[in-house]
Amino acid sequence: MTSFIIFVLGIAVLFYVLLGGADFGAGIVEIFTGKKGADTISKAIAPVWEANHIWLILAIVILLNGFPHVFATLTTYLHIPLLIILIGIIFRGTAFTFRYYDTIQENTHNYYTVLFRISSLLTPFFFGVTLGAIILGHIPANVNGTFYEIFISPWLNVFTLTTGVFLTLLFGWLASVYLTGEANDDETYQTFEKISRNFFVLLIISGLGVFLAAEFYGLHFFSKFIHSEVAMGCIVAATIAIPLIWRNIKRRNTLQTRFWAGLQTACILTGWFAIQFPVMIFIADGSNLTIWNSQAPERTMSLLVYALIVGIFLIFPAFAYLFKVFKFDNSADETLA
Repeated sequence: MTSFIIFVLGIAVLFYVLLGGADFGAGIVEIFTGKKGADTISKAIAPVWEANHIWLILAIVILLNGFPHVFATLTTYLHIPLLIILIGIIFRGTAFTFRYYDTIQENTHNYYTVLFRISSLLTPFFFGVTLGAIILGHIPANVNGTFYEIFISPWLNVFTLTTGVFLTLLFGWLASVYLTGEANDDETYQTFEKISRNFFVLLIISGLGVFLAAEFYGLHFFSKFIHSEVAMGCIVAATIAIPLIWRNIKRRNTLQTRFWAGLQTACILTGWFAIQFPVMIFIADGSNLTIWNSQAPERTMSLLVYALIVGIFLIFPAFAYLFKVFKFDNSADETLA
């Protein structure tokens, strides 16, 4: 029962990174393309950007109902970065809606564009900061201490900042790879291809930065990955995917490119999950919140399982149809063309 809930939670996180993360990344990519790529980016994310947040909502519902202690800890000690994330999501969505759907062409559109780009950059960064705080283990066991020690120090440090940079670059890289399949001309395609290569190089550098920062704080990521067969397997699979991604980008095979990029991202997340399991939040005094010691009562977990089963039969077919209509059919046509 608990294993099923955790599996669905993992799927929700993965899909939010692959889909919602790419939406945020599109705003980041637009910072570098300017007006040249803005039209392509807007048309690419307009049909699906709002629907992609269902995966974040699903993850929150699972944490709130299935692991209330984890949810309470996150929203208490990390309420500042979480608040910034929520504000960023709202501002980004609002700015994009007014920019894309408002027919009045005036200077206000420039303000919407700036707000869209900034919120697209800051939101994934603070997602990464929050993730880093969960991993680092500086979250206090109680609220005894100064405001800085309790609510600032756990997430404002070198490790969490490097994690924020890594996740931001990951979203930007995913978006740039996906956007190669949305380009309607050679110049736009080459622009997104070049950006994707730059993001990938920066992503590797930032990933090494995360590992080095982890060593500085005593997390020993290198050792944990080496001693985990699952994590090492994920690293190997992610490495094998690199030439396949670039080969398909060169050949303009949209679906294959997206598949391998998604698989590589899934390997990154699975590798992290493998060294994290079964801990959900590391606490400063060692009383970590795990899957087993933070779950809700058995009756609640049973009802949550039933609700998730119903949700799966509603969400997944609807999402598959949404993407079939707006993405897959068009991508297939472009590939054949």
